[in-house]
Amino acid sequence: MAIHKLACIEPGAQIDENVEVGPFAVIGPNVKIAAGCSIAAHATVTGHTEMGPDNRVFAHAVIGGEPQDKKYKGEPTRLTIGRGNTFRECVTVNTGTIQDGGITTVGDNNWIMAYVHIAHDCHVGSNTIMANGTQLAGHVHVGDFAILGGLTGVHQFVKIGAHSMTGAGTVLLQDLPPYVMSQGYPASPHGLNSEGLKRRGFSAESISLLKRAYRLLYRDGLTFEVAKTEIAKLFEGAAEEPASRLRVFSDFLDAVSRGVIR
Repeated sequence: MAIHKLACIEPGAQIDENVEVGPFAVIGPNVKIAAGCSIAAHATVTGHTEMGPDNRVFAHAVIGGEPQDKKYKGEPTRLTIGRGNTFRECVTVNTGTIQDGGITTVGDNNWIMAYVHIAHDCHVGSNTIMANGTQLAGHVHVGDFAILGGLTGVHQFVKIGAHSMTGAGTVLLQDLPPYVMSQGYPASPHGLNSEGLKRRGFSAESISLLKRAYRLLYRDGLTFEVAKTEIAKLFEGAAEEPASRLRVFSDFLDAVSRGVIR
């Protein structure tokens, strides 16, 4: 175990023998850290936090801090982190609250840049990118492969769909559907993330079908409910792979909580 002599490891912390901890790092008593992780100098991992293998935490990040919620009274809420994530300098990730599920989750292989904040009860999927200064309020859900541009701000309880993308300085006050690019304050839609979908192996048929769904939702002047009805008709005759991609879009629209950006 490569723990610097000036690191502070509190009694009770469970740290795999194959973990690096830099000088002046602090590891709390209720923390579990799996093999292959590195905790840089001056970083803090605290709270009831469980970290999977191969994560990197850079200087001055605080992982597992108390939720910034005035209702929080010290309950043992949790943070669970998967494998292969990068938390750059000054990232903050808070534990959950008992008013929700009591847990914040971060999946696998996320690239989380400097000064990102992930608030209490957020659920971040896998393979996302959050550029510098992205700020997630409480209870936000982020789907797999989403890309959030620098200084993106996300209102509490907003859902961000898989494979979506925001431009720098975007403010999301409502849900962002899967596959959609957005920009602005407040955010407005700016087309399908076609190039990203091609890079991730989506077929031409799938992208074409999703473009039709996008037009129904954003270009044909339909109400939200009518657009959902018309999108459902696109499943007729669709092959298995395009239909499965469209299902992600359709199911998201059926589960929106704050309305979608329009």
